[in-house]
Amino acid sequence: MPTIDALSERLTQYLSHSQIKQVCRAYYYAEQAHEGQRRRSGEPYIVHPLAVANILTEMHLDHQSLMAAMLHDVIEDTGIPKSALATQFGDVVTDLVDGVSKLTNIHFESKEEQQAENFQKMAMAMAKDIRVILVKLADRLHNLRTLGSLKPEKRRRIARETLDIYSPIANRLGLNSVRMEMEDLCFEAMYPMRSEMIRKAVKSARGHRTEMVDSIAAAIRNRLNENAISARVFGREKHLYSIYSKMRDQRKSLGDIMDVFGFRIVTDSVDDCYRILGAMHSLFKPVPGRFKDYIAIPKTNGYQSLHTTLIGLSGTPIEIQIRTEDMEAMANHGIAAHWLYKSESDQVSGTQRARQWVQNLLELQKNAGSPIEFVEHVKVDLFPDEIYVFTPKGKILELPSGSTAVDFAYAVHTDVGNHCIACRIDKQLAPLSARLQNGQTIQIVTAPNAQPNPAWLNFVVTGKARSNIRNYLKTQRRSESVSLGERLLNKALSALGKTMEDIDQAHIDLVLKETDLVTIEDLLEDIGAGNRMAPLIARRLLVANKDTDIDLHAFEASPMAIKGTEGLVVSFAKCCSPIPGDPIVGHVSSGRGLVVHTETCRNVEEYRDNPEKCVHLSWDKDISSEFTVDLKVYMENRRGIIVEVASAVNQADANIEKISVEERDARLSVTHMKLSVQGRKHLARTIRRLRTIRGVSKIVRTRNPKEKS
Repeated sequence: MPTIDALSERLTQYLSHSQIKQVCRAYYYAEQAHEGQRRRSGEPYIVHPLAVANILTEMHLDHQSLMAAMLHDVIEDTGIPKSALATQFGDVVTDLVDGVSKLTNIHFESKEEQQAENFQKMAMAMAKDIRVILVKLADRLHNLRTLGSLKPEKRRRIARETLDIYSPIANRLGLNSVRMEMEDLCFEAMYPMRSEMIRKAVKSARGHRTEMVDSIAAAIRNRLNENAISARVFGREKHLYSIYSKMRDQRKSLGDIMDVFGFRIVTDSVDDCYRILGAMHSLFKPVPGRFKDYIAIPKTNGYQSLHTTLIGLSGTPIEIQIRTEDMEAMANHGIAAHWLYKSESDQVSGTQRARQWVQNLLELQKNAGSPIEFVEHVKVDLFPDEIYVFTPKGKILELPSGSTAVDFAYAVHTDVGNHCIACRIDKQLAPLSARLQNGQTIQIVTAPNAQPNPAWLNFVVTGKARSNIRNYLKTQRRSESVSLGERLLNKALSALGKTMEDIDQAHIDLVLKETDLVTIEDLLEDIGAGNRMAPLIARRLLVANKDTDIDLHAFEASPMAIKGTEGLVVSFAKCCSPIPGDPIVGHVSSGRGLVVHTETCRNVEEYRDNPEKCVHLSWDKDISSEFTVDLKVYMENRRGIIVEVASAVNQADANIEKISVEERDARLSVTHMKLSVQGRKHLARTIRRLRTIRGVSKIVRTRNPKEKS
């Protein structure tokens, strides 16, 4: 069992005497606070904080982190207030403890929401101090080591949560040794039989492999000596979860995976790394396309190394990683190497990358609608696979595999994403939805008045892009709903011979209280979104009680003008596709705002005369938007007639959005066209042009009552 004396002895390697004393003081404080408490295994509770501190000592973390490790359960489990801890150990340690503490005394609707909320809190604490996550990961690692005393279903739940969130975070921060141990422990907890079978198979295969590993290592060392390069060479053991994942994902047998031999070569300088690479490629034949230079282009978590795959003796695949001693420390300890090797070298860039990622987490957290949505975004960003692309100035950006130009735009800056209208990939214009490939140079074209398109949500990959688009649309929708709600309410009030100026504040406050809303903007937003009926709210605002003798139909209502630029809260029904010049009515639909139909549309027949459901509308005189209309053209089935149709539409300044031809018989065909026009007059001009074509016999504007509005 670990003791504080043994820990103190280990700390003398890198901490001062006064710092060790502070760590010991935190230990004795925690021991007293947890007096009488025991773990499920029966051990005294203090064993757990001490073990967590031991894990952090392996990373050479500072004394404040070790004190937080000792005290991380004190606030949650002992009833000692945060203020008492701050008095004893200062604000820095207390903030670390508070960041690590789990959420308690809050009731959530589901287990998922509780975990999501807990992670959300952790992300915010991480943004203040990155050490929070290091203590949290050490806490989780020791809990995994002692899973044996828990029930099987709880073991599986903790293991699943770790694989979903904590293990990818450890990977994202470069804590490779922590990640591998976590994954193996989770694998054992979730699939004990599979874990044991693979363990035994690896053990038996190891005996047959030893001779081959030794001979390859000897050949590598001889070649390095010939080139006068000093380096350490050792075989890489695959951990159990990695073997299982490859068997499952790549559908490979254990034999196929065990046939690949892995070696790591650790040297003193970057120059030596590239010299070793040349020596290895002259010793064994390299496999084309399997070389990766993570020294020139480091991974986001700060990982740097040269990777190459060679074909050795008897056709044996050999995977080799070449790196410096500093890179080896970074590979194993990740961001913790910042404390382990405090030098202004490559480790600092890894730390800065990790901090940048945490700042991105905070931005995601602000924009996410709910904790669960936030965790979903983060899961996407803890990507296992990545691509590297360039900005026009040569800066490298790392993105998840499958990312698009819109993901790239948001990775550059939120404003670039919000105002992007087009992109150039390797100087060629390309669609925003195009999947990016490794090594491409992306240039984003922006416009000051551009805004995110809801359709982008169908193809973006990164959590940052998704959350920013949703947040923008949500904000945009609110302002548009408030504006529409104000117009609808003013129209309803004018029908009663009143205006908003006639309403006193007392009545407004009374209505807000009845509707459980805070401000008049909230009420207008509800009206604009179609959740409340403007005539009912208008009547309620005019009287002090619910009984009223005001006649809703006392005045003739003037139609409300539609401009076509109202945004997300005004939509045009697909069933009848109204265009300027058509007589129109508006159907107030809950959650969708105002849906505009033609007056003759069958879908609004039942509530056309209901003032609470229907609004009389007119078209604005200065409307300039384009609208979609469907035409059915009956014509002769002759060569070249479709070209003539397209030319006639173009001459009428209209645009064909979609065209399809169905053959009725050998002589006659029916063409379905979706056109973009500015109104009925423009449509009439286009139809006149089409009628001049020889062979066009009939043109019908079509409507589809069954199509959803």
